[in-house]
Amino acid sequence: MKIGELAKAAHVEVETVRYYERIGLLPAPARSDNGYRVYAGTHLERLAFIRHCRALDITLADVARLLRFVDDPAAECAEVNTLIDTQLARVRARLDSLRTLERQLTTLRSQCGTPNRAAHCGILHELEAPALGDACVCHGGHTD
Repeated sequence: MKIGELAKAAHVEVETVRYYERIGLLPAPARSDNGYRVYAGTHLERLAFIRHCRALDITLADVARLLRFVDDPAAECAEVNTLIDTQLARVRARLDSLRTLERQLTTLRSQCGTPNRAAHCGILHELEAPALGDACVCHGGHTD
């Protein structure tokens, strides 16, 4: 199949296919007599694997590491487990960060129970106030 057909079948852009080839995630395809790339089913399978990894927010560097195991099925997979454990820790850290953000936004939203004029908007007043740690009181109360 041609690059456009591969991209369509994998639900990616043609440039994504080219990029993955450039960085070595997809092997170079055969070329037809007229110079067109000719992709096989193995390219589609590999692209589907990459897409699945990316849907799990696995970095391209880690996708490359995982593909090395796909290419060497006899290899021990302890590193695969470690890689997924690391990814899971990243996701959990992001979730914690998002929960903190949610609490901050909830608190901010509570500053304005009913619509007011902008001059009396608790949300705007709160956003105008310096964040903790932003104000520097130095030299006996004078700011630098």
